[in-house]
Amino acid sequence: MHRRIVAMVAALLAVGVFMEGRCASKGAPEVADSWVGTWSTALQLVEPHNMPPEPGLSSNTLRQVVKVSVGGNLLRLHLSNEYGNAPLQVSAVRLARSDGMDAIDTGTACALTFGGEESVRIGIGSFVTSDPFAYDLEPGTELAITLCFGEVPSDLTGHPGSRTTSYIVSGNAVEAPEMPESIRTDHWYVISGMDVANRPDASAVVTLGDSITDGRGSGTNRQNRWPDCLAARLRADGHLGHVAVLNKGIGGNCVLKPCLGPSALDRFARDVLNEAGVRWLIILHGVNDIGGSRDENAEAVVRQLTEAYAAMIEQAHDKGIKVFGATILPFGGSFYDSPVHEEVRQSVNHWIRTSGRFDAVIDLDKALGDPDMPTRLRAEADTGDHLHPSETGHQMIADAIDLSLFRED
Repeated sequence: MHRRIVAMVAALLAVGVFMEGRCASKGAPEVADSWVGTWSTALQLVEPHNMPPEPGLSSNTLRQVVKVSVGGNLLRLHLSNEYGNAPLQVSAVRLARSDGMDAIDTGTACALTFGGEESVRIGIGSFVTSDPFAYDLEPGTELAITLCFGEVPSDLTGHPGSRTTSYIVSGNAVEAPEMPESIRTDHWYVISGMDVANRPDASAVVTLGDSITDGRGSGTNRQNRWPDCLAARLRADGHLGHVAVLNKGIGGNCVLKPCLGPSALDRFARDVLNEAGVRWLIILHGVNDIGGSRDENAEAVVRQLTEAYAAMIEQAHDKGIKVFGATILPFGGSFYDSPVHEEVRQSVNHWIRTSGRFDAVIDLDKALGDPDMPTRLRAEADTGDHLHPSETGHQMIADAIDLSLFRED
């Protein structure tokens, strides 16, 4: 398979796919069963207060920055209108290496096509995937994805907790080297994932969770959420640079019911099972279900959460995916703190540690808990709200994950 992909890329180069920093994708064939996600995000209906600021997206240009995990020579991009209430028209899409903030390296700019056309109409509740295109993507690259829109629905699909800045300008500016007059917003819209097809050993780990996995407490534009820190550790390891990390955290999300975004159970197939090349799953999820529960429902929450974990494990195992359970972090002193909620947390963590259902346990409760006050986060790991990890805490989470879990059997 690797030789076939290399030969394909070489053939594309021979006919001039790369010309003046551009790539053509009209003739690039689909590479079946060899794609692996290198960047992805979990989608939801964008809430009113997180919608794009004026001038909005209709007939305008949006530049968004993402950081990939593994590199490749053949790429495809996914766009989504899953929560739209009308069709969404994309007039043009460009990909280029980010030069920081709104700037791009124009020598790396690439025009994407969809069914051989630069424009694409995405129906209500649908998504589209670009034609595969040859591109020299280095691991850990920050990419700028620039979209020019036609008409867009009033209900938008996106990921509000991007923790990267996006840039909106009026009219068609997909070729602009910089956007100094842009309106800025720290959200992603429409983009949902990017895959690579370049090496037979590449594979991905999905991190499924809430705001902690989404990156609350990490730095805006610093790309230091704990899944980012894990991806950096994997790239730095001499044997694990082929393992991608796909962040499927949603701030305010719940496992059992819709809170912010669809429940983890409802989005499990989309965000885990249907992602390309997934071999492992880390579940760090449930604190919002615990913190939002009533005292009289404590036993039910323990039962329902553990049943949900078991169901997700079974579905993942059916797809050949190993599942690692991360214990729920301490939240003593936070707005979720109560004797009953702490009892539920301890019961859930006990099940994670002892049920034998997970392929491995990542004990973040122990790694980030204060040894003198185990119901609280360590001071250096705490943002100050006693619930979300600080930037140091995000690194501590990544450091607590044994990289041998991702070595081949």
